[in-house]
Amino acid sequence: MPGSAPVSYLGPWPKDVGIIALELYFPSQYVDQTELEEFDGVPAGKYTVGLGQARMGFCSDREDINSLCLTVVQRLMEKNALSYNSIGRLEVGTETIIDKSKSVKTALMQLFENSGNTDVEGIDTTNACYGGTAALFNAVNWVESSSWDGRYALVVAGDIAVYATGSARPTGGAGAVAILIGPNAPLAFERGLRGTHMQHAYDFYKPDMVSEYPVVDGKLSIQCYLSALDRCYSVYRNKIHAQWQREGSDKSFSLEDFGFLVFHSPYCKLVQKSLARLMLNDFLNHPSPNTETGPFTGLEAFRDVQPEDTYFDRDVEKAFMKASTDMFERKTKASLLISNQNGNMYTPSVYGCLASLIAQHTPSQMAGQRIGVFSYGSGFAATLYSLRVTQDHIPGSSLDKLVLSLSDLKTRLDLRKKVSPALFSENMKLREDTHHLANYVPQGSVEDLFPGTWYLTRVDDKHRREYARRPLDDDLPAESERVRSSSATEHIPSPVKKMPRMPAATAGSERAVSN
Repeated sequence: MPGSAPVSYLGPWPKDVGIIALELYFPSQYVDQTELEEFDGVPAGKYTVGLGQARMGFCSDREDINSLCLTVVQRLMEKNALSYNSIGRLEVGTETIIDKSKSVKTALMQLFENSGNTDVEGIDTTNACYGGTAALFNAVNWVESSSWDGRYALVVAGDIAVYATGSARPTGGAGAVAILIGPNAPLAFERGLRGTHMQHAYDFYKPDMVSEYPVVDGKLSIQCYLSALDRCYSVYRNKIHAQWQREGSDKSFSLEDFGFLVFHSPYCKLVQKSLARLMLNDFLNHPSPNTETGPFTGLEAFRDVQPEDTYFDRDVEKAFMKASTDMFERKTKASLLISNQNGNMYTPSVYGCLASLIAQHTPSQMAGQRIGVFSYGSGFAATLYSLRVTQDHIPGSSLDKLVLSLSDLKTRLDLRKKVSPALFSENMKLREDTHHLANYVPQGSVEDLFPGTWYLTRVDDKHRREYARRPLDDDLPAESERVRSSSATEHIPSPVKKMPRMPAATAGSERAVSN
């Protein structure tokens, strides 16, 4: 693997620190948004056209934040043939809280038990959808610091996004991502090129500690997202311009200097509006834009608008969405595969977009490109940063391996099971009624989970959670192992029907952990 180094390594600043491997998990069932429109009694196209969503993944009561993260971590480790001893830092970004004290990271440490590796730094990081990015920055900073011992950092972002019945419910989703960080990476972080904006607002928050549902001010949330995007882009643009000046160039930065752009995606239509928003910024920042030919054609009427007055200006929005159509097709549209088909995953959202982008391009198409990444979390915190893709795209290169590892995303999406809106609604009611119950045995079907998925088997009278894993290979005995304590185990048969085997995964024996 690229990025490997002896544990005793204490050399100069590591080169090209960034993303070496990336793994994504999403639930095995979804609800169709067209059918949900009819079920909810809303006008046709409200979810599919207005939001840009086609399908929404969701979890039964068999899955929680621990099981999602257990699944994605073990899958990444198996697919990349990594030893748990090679991980020196593990940090989780999530806003799905099932315990106010115990971190998800400590639950994941049970995967490390057989290796004997307990020397693993990092815990959980929380701020709405931004927690995964904060954890990612911490991992990069660790590798580039005097604390680094030569091992990899592993970042996990996972969430279950659910809403009460109403207009926000179709913007839900669920999933988790695991990201391996180290030097000599095919996707390297560009040093010094981060534009961050943080501010206090109650746009989206979760004050009810016994409910999964948030309190949302929809209009304020959009305003906060777009204002943060404006501020982050301005800071990023100033930083890269200053960097270029130090290198002897007086060139001005524009969106065309990004090969690709990915965004945190609450819903796909907001991403398209966000790219248009950045084009508005370029237009207003340009000293003398050409409004007769080129991308700014016909936009002269908007020359004197103030950005803060345009968050809900339909004329501005429509004009710049039209002007940015070609750029959207070239730089961003491919990144919306998971968002469109699975919905908003909260902290993993922007990294699901990154995975979608990689999965739908060849190594040669990716090589040498600068990828702009905009991460946003309500409350609110946001950063625009960039990754530089390595030029090396030959077969067997680290970039080739990364692209190949994500090439099965469409196939995995097609393996999911469609569930009726009525059954989806029943699942949401079950989660609502049983969230954080003690002495609870989940009712959801184990047989519908993807092979290799961790799932909740019970919650005991002290709220301790127990998990088991479906085998990766359906030829293995269909038996689930549960752990009741650190010193006693029992085997409990569990019927598991055969399901299409997940592509590109390594078969292994079933194992269980408890929390």
